[in-house]
Amino acid sequence: MNMKNQYALITGATSGIGYELAKIFAKNGYDLVIVARNYDELKKKAAELKSFGVNVITIAKNLFNQEDAYSLYSELKLNGISPEILVNDAGQGVYGKFQETDIHREVDIINLNIVSVIILTKLFLKDRLQKGSGRILNLASIASKAPGPWHSVYHGTKAFVLSWSEAIREELKDSGITVTALLPGPTDTDFFNKADMNESKILDDPDNLASPEDVAMDGFNALMKGEDKVISGLKNKPSVAMTNITTDQMAAHRMSEMQKPSSENKNN
Repeated sequence: MNMKNQYALITGATSGIGYELAKIFAKNGYDLVIVARNYDELKKKAAELKSFGVNVITIAKNLFNQEDAYSLYSELKLNGISPEILVNDAGQGVYGKFQETDIHREVDIINLNIVSVIILTKLFLKDRLQKGSGRILNLASIASKAPGPWHSVYHGTKAFVLSWSEAIREELKDSGITVTALLPGPTDTDFFNKADMNESKILDDPDNLASPEDVAMDGFNALMKGEDKVISGLKNKPSVAMTNITTDQMAAHRMSEMQKPSSENKNN
């Protein structure tokens, strides 16, 4: 596949699913714009990705701050770059009961998981609509399909991402631009560590975690086929199906049992 001079813009590109997606795009000949907060880590990953024979542009931005989302796109425009693909991968969670968690951190997470995503997508669309082509991959989660006790703000943000992705996909259906939502389950990345979630029962069995490589490939394939969404991992499809046929209250209880601390008594 010769995609020379077609750029894929990927946020959260230095680790986990974002980095695996960057590798897949590079292997398929796409030039890359990779975005993360840590400049040194960006440079290190760029050197690895350039080994696939593609151009790699690094932009260090803190997408907890909406101004950085705007300035990211301004820098691209100044350099004459119009990405063909946008991957909104960057996202975080915070673990704990809502009444006990840090509201400042939760507002940051809403800014990262929702506000920066809609800003980047809006700017991408303004750029691509006149060209009549483009693809957007938004990282949702199977968390988008159920209320998430112990992880309530994260689940809420991903529910937004999925609903909004489906809505704008319909609006864009005759534009040449597709929108795809990727719904992974628990994946073997640094996500749980960043969310202070290492005590969660969901991590009791490491074999339950998907590989970021597999999740990234599912997302890439769905994006290139123009699909509306993909639930990554065979074992996650029954879980989502179960959520779809139960009440929200039952789904919330089931999720609470899965996500509460391992040390907590089952009857609590």
